[in-house]
Amino acid sequence: MSTPPAPPDIRPYLEIRTAAPSSWSPDGSKLLISSDLSGTAQVHRLDLVTQPELPVPTAQLTPLTRFEEPIGAGYLPRPPARDGDDGDGPMGDVLLLATDVGGNERYQLFTTTDEPPAVLTGPDDLDPLVHDPEHIHRPGGVSRDGRWLAYATNRGDGVAFDTWVRDLHTGAERCVFATGGWTGPGGFSPDARYLAVSELTTRAGDNKVHLIDLQALADDEVADATHPAVTELCPHPEEAGTVGTPSWLPDSSAFYLATDVGRSFVGIARGTPDGAWDHVIEPGWDAGAVVDWTGSHLLVVWNEGGITRAELRDADTMAVRAPLPVPGDGVASGFRFSKDGRWLTFGYSSPLVPGDAWRYDTATGVLERLTQSPCEVDPGSFVDAELVHVASFDGLEVPAFVLRPRDRDVAADGPAPVVVIIHGGPESQYRPSFSPLAQYLVAHGFAVIAPNVRGSTGYGRRYQHLDDVERRLDSVHDLAALHDWLATQDDLDQDRAALYGGSYGGYMVLMGLAHQPERWAAGVDIVGMSDLVTFLENTSEWRRAFREREYGSLAHDRELLRELSPITHVERMQAPLCIIHGANDPRVPLSEAEQIHEVLTERGVRCELLVYHDEGHGLSKLTNRIDAYPRVAAFLHEVLDA
Repeated sequence: MSTPPAPPDIRPYLEIRTAAPSSWSPDGSKLLISSDLSGTAQVHRLDLVTQPELPVPTAQLTPLTRFEEPIGAGYLPRPPARDGDDGDGPMGDVLLLATDVGGNERYQLFTTTDEPPAVLTGPDDLDPLVHDPEHIHRPGGVSRDGRWLAYATNRGDGVAFDTWVRDLHTGAERCVFATGGWTGPGGFSPDARYLAVSELTTRAGDNKVHLIDLQALADDEVADATHPAVTELCPHPEEAGTVGTPSWLPDSSAFYLATDVGRSFVGIARGTPDGAWDHVIEPGWDAGAVVDWTGSHLLVVWNEGGITRAELRDADTMAVRAPLPVPGDGVASGFRFSKDGRWLTFGYSSPLVPGDAWRYDTATGVLERLTQSPCEVDPGSFVDAELVHVASFDGLEVPAFVLRPRDRDVAADGPAPVVVIIHGGPESQYRPSFSPLAQYLVAHGFAVIAPNVRGSTGYGRRYQHLDDVERRLDSVHDLAALHDWLATQDDLDQDRAALYGGSYGGYMVLMGLAHQPERWAAGVDIVGMSDLVTFLENTSEWRRAFREREYGSLAHDRELLRELSPITHVERMQAPLCIIHGANDPRVPLSEAEQIHEVLTERGVRCELLVYHDEGHGLSKLTNRIDAYPRVAAFLHEVLDA
């Protein structure tokens, strides 16, 4: 028997790099760029004072870090004062950085200058700021005068996340808000009097936002939600709701925030520190808003069926000034104004554009691409996504993005094999951004379909809750409806269709293979859950209560959780399966992959398990992706006979 030919090389697609802006320097002359040029997301500096020719190749950016682990950074609004100076001393602009080890998500906080004498290669090259490797620290805003840092940490008991404030001048810090739950700061008011704190509740898809009057809080006090210094914004005791954190007018008199309280979609509300608020802007899709520091601009951004739309308004009158030109029908994110309000940067990606940094001039209306990341694949070969809607078992219309192989001769080659990519979350959404794997697949004869099954965000609160707890299987039924839809498409092969997904998407892959074994020819499960009971028992303690609100509780819903676990129905699974997992995953423990792999292998079902010992919840390092994804590509070529 002859050896089948090796599949086409996926490595050029994996080596496509991306970049996005992360922070302006205080004077607007420099911009931090997060780029994976070295193989993981690292910190680079773009110097704009010299007016470089745009776009700048990312290889010409000034690299500030070259860690083994991904690292993020932002400028402090002013350098912290040291030894009695006024904060404008010779140390220059200062960065706040956060990184973990091996994907364990135990983030530690550091500072450094933005002009280090050499490229920084590890945490030992940085100045520790908040450092306790056994616990997690998440930054949540720095006051505009550069003095106060807010962050969340679980150092109290390893489970609850409390909110702390640190004096960057003296190093003194204190806990200001604790509820015994999961809180996280969302920024200071411009005068640093108020600190917004978001708190997850035990209701699915629900959070609260509290505004703490720090002037009304004694130095030794730790507030909770009932403290007189605390005001809840957009309270909603009767039903679940989403509330964003405030974006303030410069005099701290009022703010804008995003909320769906009393609405199906997230719109924009305007509020004041005393808790008064009202809905003011409702695009009809989930939206967000940002006010620049000067109060000149109100940026409103919304997610129109997955595609980013945006406009600039007057921050006082809310009158629309101009639509914000986005480069195409893709996903723009990470919007950041320069301190003077003139420049607005963001990252942009679409199925046709891998992802780079852009800049909009609010004075002239000119949009420019700032960075050009390496791409050795011809961009002209990329395929755009088509939005379709599939009727499910109960008549619900399920949106899905379809990428079809270009110029396929169905008469000669037959219909294309299909890979269904299922997003994680589950409270998330597939949006039309760039996917190296998807573009590789469509370039080599596969079709790719990415559904937003019920339970996805972006389509209103009712849609988001259609898969909660006992309705979990309804979202799996949506996969069956998608498979039925394939039969209506002459160019798609219903008999050669595989499921692919990560995290919750990996769980959906396993559920599809277990409950619909006659439909799916193969599966690829990346960091997915195989048993909801053992998942909840073994996930990090700080995550358990807030995963139970979505899936059901161990105390009250154990039998339902068993029934909704793929491993309970493992005897039905027969399709070949490829599993990828990080050994340090704090969300979905490695044991979830090991146990399903063991049972399937004992039953004689083909099941490959790839474990990466320096990764967590997914593969963040290019070296590991280059090891894993050629195997995934070869697996799909083989099992789908493509």
